[in-house]
Parts: sequence; C-alpha cells; structure tokens
Amino acid sequence: MNYSKDAPEFVVSPKDAREFVIKCMQTVGTSPEHAGQLADLLLDADLVGHYSHGLNRLHIYVDDVKNGVKGNGVPKVLKQKGGTAWVDGENLLGAVVGNFCTDLAIKLAKEFGVAWVVTKNSNHYGACQHYTKKIANAGMVGMSFTNTSPLMFPCRSSEIGLGTNPLSCCANSEKAGDSFLLDMATTTVALGK
Repeated sequence: MNYSKDAPEFVVSPKDAREFVIKCMQTVGTSPEHAGQLADLLLDADLVGHYSHGLNRLHIYVDDVKNGVKGNGVPKVLKQKGGTAWVDGENLLGAVVGNFCTDLAIKLAKEFGVAWVVTKNSNHYGACQHYTKKIANAGMVGMSFTNTSPLMFPCRSSEIGLGTNPLSCCANSEKAGDSFLLDMATTTVALGK
C-alpha cells in the first residue's frame, strides 16, 4: 500500500471506522466477533487520543492474522483457584484474550473480592486502558500489566534487556464523572509513538 503525505484528509464516523476494521479483519479470516472486539479496542484508543494504539495499528493486526495469529477460537482456562486464574490465549488476537481475561477477572473479583488473571500465548493487546476502564465501570479498581520484547537498555548496560512493559490502573470515584486513569509504558514513550 502506498501512503502519501499529500493524500487528502477526511473524517469518518466511529460507526464507519468500526465497520471498516471488521471488514479488513474478516478479509484475512477473522471471525466477525473477534474482528468486532479488535475494532472496539482500536476505536477506543483513537477516541481518547491514544492514536499510536488505534487505527494506526490496523495493518499490524491484519499482518498478524496473515502470519499465523488465530482469527477465531476461545482462550482456555488452564487453572483456576479462588480469585486467580491462568489462561492460555491459544495464539488468538490480543484484544480477544484481553477481553476474555478481563471478563474472567471481573467475575472472579465479584465472587472472591479480588482477582488476578494471567495469560500465556497471547499477542499485542492494544492500549491497557481499554481493559482497566471496563473493570472500573464494573465498580472495581482495574489494573493491567503486559510485557514486550526487549527494546530498552537497563541502567549502565551496553545491551538491550528490558521491554516497554506497559501498565494501566483505573478507578472511578463516587462523584459522577470523576475517575483516575493511568496508562503508560515504563520507557520514555510507548512503542509506536
């Protein structure tokens, strides 16, 4: 695909953008449900001004599915005890695994008062704030952490050894419309900025 800095700019509605993402993902074999989850994730990022994790990344997810990331399936709970769970993401889109783990964490926290869900075999799951806002909107304090491939030099090192390791925390206040939301990387900027 050729991109030009001189190409005309135009604005599309969130509804049209969502449909576009779904069509792109279905073209490479992603189920409508999984494509919809990814579309919601990307639009959420763009609508809050987190453009590095919005539609800007659509081509990456398209390529991921073309190169073996599964566009359909269900993550599997490998082990669950009390408010903790270990999930196999089954090499699905990160948005699908992220939503699955978030929903499971909310369910477990409602039952046990607190929950901790971890996953393996997942993929890039977008902006962490998408998941922590969902938890906060369920009346809880949401926290989400992820790792990345090493991209950063540890202090006094001559070799790359640390990832950007994004994290997010979100909590709503009893005062309507007031909340705390942090979404950051542990590097100077998030990858993609």
